[in-house]
Amino acid sequence: MALRNKMLLLGSACAIGFVALVSASGDASVPAVVGYGPNPIFLAPHQPLIPTVNIAPARPWSTNEMPAAGPGFQVSAFARGLDHPRWIYVLPNGDVLVAESNSPGIEPPKGLRGWIMKRVMARAGAAVPSPNRIILLRDADGDGVAETRTTFLQGLYSPFGMALVGDDLYVANTDAIMRFPYTTGATSITVQGTKLVDLPAAPLDHHWTKNLIASKDGSKLYATVGSNSNIAENGFNLEEGRAAIWEIDRATGRSRIFASGLRNPNGLAWEPQTGALWTAVNERDELGDDLVPDYITSVRDSGFYGWPYSYYGQHVDDRVKPQRPDLVASAIPPDYALGAHTASLGLTFYEGNALSPRYRGGAFVGQHGSWNRSRPSGYKVIFVPFENGMPSALPEDVLTGFVEKGVARGRPVGVAVDRSGGLLVADDVGDAIWRVTGSVAPTAELR
Repeated sequence: MALRNKMLLLGSACAIGFVALVSASGDASVPAVVGYGPNPIFLAPHQPLIPTVNIAPARPWSTNEMPAAGPGFQVSAFARGLDHPRWIYVLPNGDVLVAESNSPGIEPPKGLRGWIMKRVMARAGAAVPSPNRIILLRDADGDGVAETRTTFLQGLYSPFGMALVGDDLYVANTDAIMRFPYTTGATSITVQGTKLVDLPAAPLDHHWTKNLIASKDGSKLYATVGSNSNIAENGFNLEEGRAAIWEIDRATGRSRIFASGLRNPNGLAWEPQTGALWTAVNERDELGDDLVPDYITSVRDSGFYGWPYSYYGQHVDDRVKPQRPDLVASAIPPDYALGAHTASLGLTFYEGNALSPRYRGGAFVGQHGSWNRSRPSGYKVIFVPFENGMPSALPEDVLTGFVEKGVARGRPVGVAVDRSGGLLVADDVGDAIWRVTGSVAPTAELR
């Protein structure tokens, strides 16, 4: 395969203030689908001197615009005019909590990587102050549009994951899990929360999002903690407790590493048939257009998944020094690849009735979109079919149209199923929550 370097001008240099250098890895005829499915194809790694930087500049939707729904789906706006909505949590009474959040603004690494990160975030619409709050949306009349919007919690610190256990609402700030008292139907919480456990954060907080899920019996919480780097280039001392899923005892706050070697885990969900914990993980960059695939995988207790020493099981990353062949030998291959650089974040299993029965038990994934690929990948919501508790086929597009003519109208992040069975999608660039339902009544469809 011919390898070539080229320079791409990302927008007007006078307007943006910089020219991004893009190194194209691989033949343009290679489709992104090579990195999808239970047995993805792995091409040879390519390590350019100058990292590929190709981010779709943000230009949000106009009032009458919205994403394109795939066959069998229709989409509508559940709520617009939000402020960088990242994550969604549906309460038992149907109220929808939305974490309006962004990076805490901690200084990125120095040098070329830090320079690139700053400009990527600005161009992608991510260099905005974090609202640091949770909004409550209520659709009381069930028409698929939230008519009530209140500030539910504020004064948080880059909040992301949320979990309700009994009368306790847990919120994962970037630096700690906080507990707040919750009353069914409340539209705001004004009392100060209490800290359950600290999470790794400053002085460097590269992957700042911390997601949260409760065990079925409510005794444990599981929290995602992403790495502080691409491949530990900032030093292994800054990676302590990171690239992992934590297990926290809810009664005592005691924690342990449940699974490690997961570069940047985000989505967490319980697979409905087996009860296994699954996560969506962002893998490493700067090995070419088609490496390394992001993925979803079941998570084994005490399992190690390779980062930073190897990827997708035991594919050694020679850039990491010193190596740990003992850990590489134990690295567990993920269950299902989601394409290189797709930034797959959101994950939920479908157990509702508003879509065709064929979707029940499968997984919906929100893909935020690439920056380290010469041709964009991700920028959509996909569906992964499951059978007997495992992925069973290639993914299907659910929502697309987030990128048009090189411009990002939106970027999907969190996904959740509402009380009526509609799929909710947080769009942090589009400042909206989209709602996806079937285009025809599920009972009328032929199976």
